[in-house]
Amino acid sequence: MRLDHVQLAIPRGGEDEVRRFYCDLLGWREVPKPASLAARGGLWLDAGEAQIHFGIEEPFAPARKAHPALRTERLDTLAAKFDAAGHATTWDDLIPGTRRFYVADPFGNRLEFIEEKAA
Repeated sequence: MRLDHVQLAIPRGGEDEVRRFYCDLLGWREVPKPASLAARGGLWLDAGEAQIHFGIEEPFAPARKAHPALRTERLDTLAAKFDAAGHATTWDDLIPGTRRFYVADPFGNRLEFIEEKAA
């Protein structure tokens, strides 16, 4: 098995904010939703090896504990990019051999970014 996608909730009308944060800041690419699902709102993004789907949830409540964790080889560059854009990063060193930080998207959904430490 392998991961196909993760879904995060957004409030109705949040699609443009998703595009600004995830596409403009992270460089992810929007992929078309099937016509049968497009009327529900939300959008799908290609995040590399998996997709992140953003679905409308009413009433909206951000995922503050549950979260996707994404691996990167440019953790420091990514953290600096978030910080410069006004999205505070919280570093965590509790897992030996792993560097990671958390950041909240514009809706308060928690994201984790991970980089393995060099041996």
